[in-house]
Amino acid sequence: MELYFKRPSKETRMAMCEAISRYSSKDKYNLIKSAEEEICNITNHKYAKVVNSGNSAILSVMSSFKGKIMVPDQGGWSGFIKTAHFLGFELVYLPTDWGLIDPKILHNRFQEEHPEALFLTSFAGYTAEQPIREIYDVCNEAGVVLVEDASGALGDEKSRLANGNHSHVIVASTGSPKIVNVGNGGFISTNDRSFFEDKFIFNTLKADPITCAGISIEIGNARKVLSKTISSCQYLKNELENVIHPDKRGINVIIKVKDPKIYSKMLRSQFNVHGGGIISKCPLYNRVLDDAVALEIKNLDINCLKTENLDIILKTVQESGNF
Repeated sequence: MELYFKRPSKETRMAMCEAISRYSSKDKYNLIKSAEEEICNITNHKYAKVVNSGNSAILSVMSSFKGKIMVPDQGGWSGFIKTAHFLGFELVYLPTDWGLIDPKILHNRFQEEHPEALFLTSFAGYTAEQPIREIYDVCNEAGVVLVEDASGALGDEKSRLANGNHSHVIVASTGSPKIVNVGNGGFISTNDRSFFEDKFIFNTLKADPITCAGISIEIGNARKVLSKTISSCQYLKNELENVIHPDKRGINVIIKVKDPKIYSKMLRSQFNVHGGGIISKCPLYNRVLDDAVALEIKNLDINCLKTENLDIILKTVQESGNF
């Protein structure tokens, strides 16, 4: 079984190489404009800005607020927490079901805490689709800004995630090994231009035009990459025991185990992934705060996600035991 870590497509790499030779200010402007137009096309927002990383996108957006910031108690992104601490914001943790948000609980917490914004990821722990539309409705009613980190959900064929009609702001990383993977960069999209008013931040965190050239091409692969990753994870979820959120769409598979340290070490020795790895050990805020191991199928090149390879992964996990 040959497994390969995700990398930009050949067409994307060629576009980025060609961009290196385009030095004029007009060329640079066109590369940036093209990327931002493609981002708006995929998110359904009116405006977009490309920045140098996903965390820069989070920093840019969060710095626009003044009040409390709410995040899930697990299954989010640690960058939310670190950025809030860096900016000196009061942070409120929302109780969840292994990262999955219940809109009814969210409504009650809004009434108690009165946050200015809710930051979440499209997939809780990358393993369970958040009910974004219902969350958005609760946020609208409460006057809370919903910021969706859609790094793992761009190109959702069901249009339930990474859809600007259901999020006030979308942020994303386009680094490795995200759905839109150009090795670096990130972006913000929104219908509210006030998030782009701080020129100093955007001049400081702006992305290189070479990154923009890559985004313009790679974003066209997002739907295919996401769809194949979701279906592969569901294939594994259907056959494995002790899976967290087995019936939810996701781009990884999280399995509860007795000893995650031993089990993760054993699985790492079994899976030789050229250029990276696919095992995460929990408890981990970015996944779940429980004894578990995550199979990061999202990290793999989709050409590796053949049935025969998935069957070998399945058999290896099952034979390793430790549940």
